[in-house]
Amino acid sequence: MRNRSAGRGLLIVVCLLLLAAVTGYGETKMMSVTVREAPVRSTPSFLGKIVTDLAYGSRVEVLETRGGWVRIRVPGGDSGWLHSSELSQKKIALEAGSNVRRSASGSEVALAGKGFNEQVEQQYKNENNLDYTWVDRMEKISYPPDRLVQFLRAGDLHGEQN
Repeated sequence: MRNRSAGRGLLIVVCLLLLAAVTGYGETKMMSVTVREAPVRSTPSFLGKIVTDLAYGSRVEVLETRGGWVRIRVPGGDSGWLHSSELSQKKIALEAGSNVRRSASGSEVALAGKGFNEQVEQQYKNENNLDYTWVDRMEKISYPPDRLVQFLRAGDLHGEQN
């Protein structure tokens, strides 16, 4: 009788270990910021209060996802929300060297338009015959959050609820 109980206990432990391995239990999921400056918000909404900003390439720990939003832990230990469009599972390394690719994806072109720095942007624009005039103009447009909230209320618009 004792052998059966021990066997069942061992079987349960093995099953739990297999379940943990399959589901990734205990693994920390890390992601990288893919925009020049990512505002970390207190709530999963573009209207949420900004608690801090993260720079391009910052690594964050994923705590949960809700709709298009990801709750993350920032390097200092605080948590907050980023929109999933600002994150990538790829680790981003900002290193110069001989292994740099000569082609770029559409999202990399968009990041170049946001400007890593003036020299890199100018060289990329010249090599690829690109014009960022309108991107530069749009980047200069800025409204304080309270004016955006006022605009949404005046238009009876509602922010994301996810």
